[in-house]
Amino acid sequence: MSAADSKLAAYQRKRDFAVTPEPAGSPPQPGGQARFVVQRHRARRLHYDLRLEIGGVLVSWAVPKGPTLDPAARRAAFHVEDHPLEYFDFEGVIPTGQYGGGDVIVWDVGTWQLHSHLKGKTAIDPGRAVADGELHLDLQGEKLRGRFVLVRTGTDTSGKQTWLLLHKRDEYAVEGWNAEDHPRSVLSGRTNEEVKADPDRAWHSDQPAARASVAVKALSRAVGDDELAELDALPASGVWHVFGRALRVTNLDKVLFPARPGEEPVDKRDLLRYTAQIAPTALPYLSGRPLTLRRFPDGAQSKGFWQKQLPGHAPGWLPRWDNPAAEPGHAGTYLVADEPAALIWAANSGALEWHPWTSRVERPDLPTYALIDLDPGERTPWEDLLALARLHRTAFEHLGVAARAKVTGRRGIQIWVPIAPGPDFDETRAWVEQLSRIIGKVVPGLVSWEWQRADRAGRARLDYTQNAAGKTLVAPYSPRPAAGAPVSAPIAWEELDDPELRPDSFTIRTLPARLAEKGDLFRDVLARDQVLPALG
Repeated sequence: MSAADSKLAAYQRKRDFAVTPEPAGSPPQPGGQARFVVQRHRARRLHYDLRLEIGGVLVSWAVPKGPTLDPAARRAAFHVEDHPLEYFDFEGVIPTGQYGGGDVIVWDVGTWQLHSHLKGKTAIDPGRAVADGELHLDLQGEKLRGRFVLVRTGTDTSGKQTWLLLHKRDEYAVEGWNAEDHPRSVLSGRTNEEVKADPDRAWHSDQPAARASVAVKALSRAVGDDELAELDALPASGVWHVFGRALRVTNLDKVLFPARPGEEPVDKRDLLRYTAQIAPTALPYLSGRPLTLRRFPDGAQSKGFWQKQLPGHAPGWLPRWDNPAAEPGHAGTYLVADEPAALIWAANSGALEWHPWTSRVERPDLPTYALIDLDPGERTPWEDLLALARLHRTAFEHLGVAARAKVTGRRGIQIWVPIAPGPDFDETRAWVEQLSRIIGKVVPGLVSWEWQRADRAGRARLDYTQNAAGKTLVAPYSPRPAAGAPVSAPIAWEELDDPELRPDSFTIRTLPARLAEKGDLFRDVLARDQVLPALG
C-alpha cells in the first residue's frame, strides 16, 4: 500500500463506492504545483471544504462559515479525512444516505505555498506543518488570495481536531468579506441549487478514478453530424472521435450481416453508425448494469460466442464492475455501458447483441424488471404468438399494471414490467409464472410447460425462468445476428393489431427513422415505483 493509499483509508471506510458518485482515489501523478480547492458543500449542514494538495492527497478541513478575506474574522475549521486528488474538481451530487450526501460545487481553485512563521527559518515540509498544527500559507486563487493561517486549537467532543482559519492583514485583505456573497462555482458559474437540479457529471466510484468520471449529459445528446461524417471519411481502420472519446475502430468495410433480398449487406461501419445514433436512447436500459455481449467477430453467419468477462486488453477508461460474488472460473469483471462510447467500443469488437442484467450493480440481488418471454415453438405461427401477446395486454389492462412489449428481432415477443425495489428474483419469478399459467389456461393448445424444447410438440413456451440473478434478455434496440441486421424493437401495444407487424420488421437502417417519428416506446419501463399486484 502506498503512502497516499494509506492516507485515504479513513475516507474510503466511510463510503459505499457502489452507490456514491464520489471518487475512490487512485495514485497521484507526479510533478506540478501544489494546488488548493475550496468546495461549497450542502450536506446535513452547509459548509466549505478547504483542501490542500500535500503528499499525493488532498488534506482537508471543513469550514462551516467559509473562508474570508476579512482579517478581523476568525473561522472555525475541522480537520477531516484526506481526500483523493481526483476529488479536486468534483462538482455534482453525492446520493442521500451516503456519507457527505448533498450537492457540491467548486467554489475556488488555485495554487498555494507554505511559509515559515518563524523569522529567519525556511519553510518546513507541509505534512510536518499539519502534524505540528500550524500552517502559514499564501493562496493564489480566483477568490482567495494572500496570506492565511491555519492553527490547531484542540479536539472537539467527537474527536475531531479543531482549528482556526484566519487571513493576515496584507494587500489582499478586505474588511467584511463574506464567502456567502460569492456563491457561484469558479468552474461552471452555477450555484449549488443549479448543480443539484441539473448535474453535469457523475462518478462511479466502484471503479478506479481514472475511469470514474462520466459526463451525464453525454447520455442524452445525439451524435453530431460532424462525428458521423468523420466515421464515413475513415479508411478501413482509424481513430474515430465520438462522444468525447478517441476510439480505435477497425475493419470498417467488413460485412457483418448478410443482405436481405433487394438490399445491400450491412458492414461494420453501418453497425457503428447505428450504435452511435441509438446509444443515447439505449443507454438508460444498460447503464449501471453488468453487460453480457454476444460477439460475432466474423459476422452474423459465423459461430458467435458469449462474452461476460471484460478482456484484459480493454481500454482503461471503460466503465466496469467487479462482481464480489463471482466464483472461481466465472466472469469477475463486466463491462457496464455507462457512456455511449462504451457501447460503440463493444460494437467495434463484433458485439452484435447486447444483454444487460435485470438488476443493477449496487443491488445485484434485486431485479428492477419482471420479464415475460413469449418463446415460439417450431410449429407456432406468428398469429398464435400475437394472440398470446394480446392476452397479456388484456391482463395488464385489467390489473392496472404498466408494461411494455418489444419484438425480439428474431421470432418472439418480450414484455418487460418495471417494479419498485423490494421483491427478489424468487418472488418476481413466482409472480410471472403465476400470471403465465393463468393466461396459458385460456389457450392450452398453444402453450407447453415442458422444459426441453423437444418435448413441447412445437408449441410456444411462456418462459418465466429468465427472472433469475445473472440471467438476461436481449436489450431494447440491440441488433440481432441475422440477415439485414434486425433490431429488438419496442412496439406500442396497438401495433399487436397491425397485420404488417413482424418480429424482424425493424433493422438498423430503419429503426432511427422510426425512433424519430414515434419516440422511445419503451421509456415507461424506466419507472421504478410499481408494486406488483396480487394475482387472485
